[in-house]
Amino acid sequence: MLTIKQITENTEAVLRGLGKKHFKNAKETIDQVIAFNDKRRNTQNQLDKNLAEVNSLSRTIGQLMKEGRKEEAETARARVAELKDINKELDATMTEAATDMQNLLYTIPNIPYDSVPEGVGAEDNVVEKMGGMETELPKDALPHWELAKKYDLIDFDLGVKITGAGFPVYKGKGAQLQRALINFFLDEARKSGYTEIMPPTVVNAASGYGTGQLPDKEGQMYHCEVDDLYLIPTAEVPVTNIYRDVILEEKQLPIMNCAYTQCFRREAGSYGKDVRGLNRLHEFSKVELVRIDKPEHSKQSHQEMLDHVEGLLQKLELPYRILRLCGGDMSFTAALCFDFEVYSEAQKRWLEVSSVSNFDTYQANRLKCRYRSAEKKTELCHTLNGSALALPRIVAALLENNQTPEGIKIPKALVPYCGFDIID
Repeated sequence: MLTIKQITENTEAVLRGLGKKHFKNAKETIDQVIAFNDKRRNTQNQLDKNLAEVNSLSRTIGQLMKEGRKEEAETARARVAELKDINKELDATMTEAATDMQNLLYTIPNIPYDSVPEGVGAEDNVVEKMGGMETELPKDALPHWELAKKYDLIDFDLGVKITGAGFPVYKGKGAQLQRALINFFLDEARKSGYTEIMPPTVVNAASGYGTGQLPDKEGQMYHCEVDDLYLIPTAEVPVTNIYRDVILEEKQLPIMNCAYTQCFRREAGSYGKDVRGLNRLHEFSKVELVRIDKPEHSKQSHQEMLDHVEGLLQKLELPYRILRLCGGDMSFTAALCFDFEVYSEAQKRWLEVSSVSNFDTYQANRLKCRYRSAEKKTELCHTLNGSALALPRIVAALLENNQTPEGIKIPKALVPYCGFDIID
């Protein structure tokens, strides 16, 4: 969430930034925010004046009574009573204006950095880098959903029976491959200095608002209405919220955490769009990296996270590319985002497997996540996060790109974790 100071002191810059994000009705929304803030401040000023008058009159009443000036004292009492009634109305007006302003601020996306390309959608993203090994498959190569059936790795129909579409059941070596990837990703994160967290997979609404999933992605989240709790769409939510309403010491930064969780997304409106097999699920496994940092170091932190994710894909021997996302394709909360995609040779398409984002102070302002500098000044932190990695499409690419007439070969880095080097 942007601060009211950012908006009121740099309105034109904010509007230019939101223009890069293609935020509809940006000017109208900003104007409304400023109007609510003006109303709140003006009401506060009047309330302060009235309270000062009440205090002054209250002190005067006693003196008037001592002096026997009862009529003047009663007039002062009547004025105090009148002001108290007015102040109740002013307080209600001020609270309403502040609430309306806060609700509008929640609807305004983050301002993209200048390095973010202008654009409306995925077609405007910029390919920063391509890497990995080219794959040559047999002529009769199969997509992963057919390989999963052939080798009895994943049962999509059984998932439909138990729960519904988008909830696959992993079996045998398919389950072992899934667990191997999780342990591999966590071990690699630990080697890079991350502390493993095992957080809850349900969160309260305050946590959803803290990281920006609410109100923006409310329709995509599974909501347990009786308890007013949400199933997490990513470990970013609980892990970042560890630092909600916390003031850190500068020497603690950067904080580097990782977490493996199940993730849940309704994927409303996505039906019919590349949903076969593992391409788009309602429940999936993911290892997430989360960093809390000071502003002057967050750019370096972002690069280190990008290098870490690229290193994982290199060790998995997958062809990949890195995209710098345009303003129109970035998430609501990001100031800068890079996507990693792996190439599925059997499907002849790129599959997104990670987004690595710098949120600047946007989440920290919502979370009230701050740090105390060496000069004892309290400042907002920067927050960053990235998938390292999301498993379904990694599994899909591994199955498809490594199929041979003898079976599916396992990348060398995974063999110690799997306990086998081929699925046959």
